[in-house]
Amino acid sequence: MYALVDGNNFYVSCERVFRPSLNNRPVIVLSNNDGCAIARSNEAKALGIKMGAPWFKIRHLEDEAGLVALSANFTLYGDMSDRMMSLAAGLGPTQEIYSIDESFIGMDGVRGDLTDRARRIRARILTWTGIPCGIGIGQTKTLAKLANFVAKTAERKPGSYPDALAQVCNLATLPAEDLAAVLAATEVGEVWGVGRRIAAQLQEGGVRTVQDLARLDPATVRSRWSVVLERTVRELRGLPCIEFEDAPAPKKEIACTRSFGRPVTDLAPLIEAVSEFAGRAAEKLRAQGSVASQLLVFAHTSPYRPGPKYHRSVVVPLRRPTADTALLVHAAVAGMHQIYQPGFQLIKAGIMLLDLAPDSRVQGELDLDGGEDATAERGKLMRVMDGLNGRYGKGTVHVASSGLDDYRREWGMRQERRTPHYTTNISDIPVARA
Repeated sequence: MYALVDGNNFYVSCERVFRPSLNNRPVIVLSNNDGCAIARSNEAKALGIKMGAPWFKIRHLEDEAGLVALSANFTLYGDMSDRMMSLAAGLGPTQEIYSIDESFIGMDGVRGDLTDRARRIRARILTWTGIPCGIGIGQTKTLAKLANFVAKTAERKPGSYPDALAQVCNLATLPAEDLAAVLAATEVGEVWGVGRRIAAQLQEGGVRTVQDLARLDPATVRSRWSVVLERTVRELRGLPCIEFEDAPAPKKEIACTRSFGRPVTDLAPLIEAVSEFAGRAAEKLRAQGSVASQLLVFAHTSPYRPGPKYHRSVVVPLRRPTADTALLVHAAVAGMHQIYQPGFQLIKAGIMLLDLAPDSRVQGELDLDGGEDATAERGKLMRVMDGLNGRYGKGTVHVASSGLDDYRREWGMRQERRTPHYTTNISDIPVARA
C-alpha cells in the first residue's frame, strides 16, 4: 500500500499561514522576476487564471477582483516543506519525497484503519504547520496519486465524487462499483504519467476516462505507445510496477540558471552571477556525493526584446573531477571571460555541471598541488562552508567574486512583492502585540 501526501496550493498555503488575511481571497505566487503565476489559490483558479499566466496579462484583476500577487519566497517554502514532510513520515515506515509539496509513503506492515490513520496525520500537519493537504491511498503509486487527485477535487467540485472522499481518499477500501464510478468520472489526462500529447491520442482513440485506460490490453498499449504507458495501465489494475525510492537517484547533470531583473551589459555583474550560480551548484553536487568533470557557461539576450541578439556558451574542462566551490567558480569565471562580448543586453545566464561521477572515484595523477592531503583539507573546508550555509541561510559564506551585497547586485531578481523569511530569519519573525 502507498499513500501520497500533497500540500494544497502549497506556495499560497505557506503564505496564508503567516497572513490569515489572505484566506478566502484570490492569491497567486509569481515566478522569478515576477514573470508569471506558478501557484494559485482556489479563488484565483475560479477567476480563470491559468498556471503560467503572464503577470502583465492578469494584472488588471488586482483592481477588478481583489487579486493578491506575491513574489516567490522559496526560502520560506523550503522550510515549511521540511516541517510538513517530517510529519508526513509518521504515516508509514518508508518515505520518498517526490517534490517540495509531495511525498510518497510506503504503508506496508501498518496495522489498523489506514484511512483513519491518514486523517489523523492530515489533522496533525494542519494543526502543527497550518498547511492543508490531501492524502490519497492505493495499492500502487499511480493509484495513490490518482486517489490524491480525487481527495483534493471532491471538495472543490461538489458532485463529481462522494463527499466521503474529500481530503483523504483510500481507493483500496472502495467497493468495486464505487471504484468503477470514480475511475469513470476521472478524465484520462489526470493519470500520473499521461502527458498532454498521449492524453490527446488516447481521447482520439475513444479512451476518455481512467476506467477506459485501465481496461486496455497492456500488450497493445506497449506496442502502440510505450512500455511506460504499459506500466501505468498495470499500476491502475493494482500491480506495482514503479519502484519506491527512499532517496532519489543522483542527478546526471546539475544546472543553476536565472533570468536577470533587468538587462545586463557589463562583464562585472556577469562574473558575480555565474560565481553565485557555480557556488550553489557546487553545494548540490556535494549533497549528492558527486564530482563534476566539466562545466558549461552560457549567456543570452531576450528573444522578445528589440536589439541585437546574442547567445553563446562554452564547456570548460576541469583538470580533475571536483566538487570544490573555488575550482568550479574559477572555471565559470574563465568561461564567462571567454564568451563575453560588449554591446548586448543580456537577460539570462547560467552554468551546468557535466560528466558527473561519484566522489568515491579517484583520478590517479602526479602530485602537482599537494596531493591527497590538500584535497582532504579542501574537503573539510567545503563541509564547514555547507554547514554554515545550512544553519544560517544560503549565501552566508560564498566566494568574493559573487558580490557582497544582495541589494546592489545589478543582475538580481525582481522580487518587489516578496514576504519576509518568517521561519529562517530572526529579524523577520512576526511579533504579536496586545
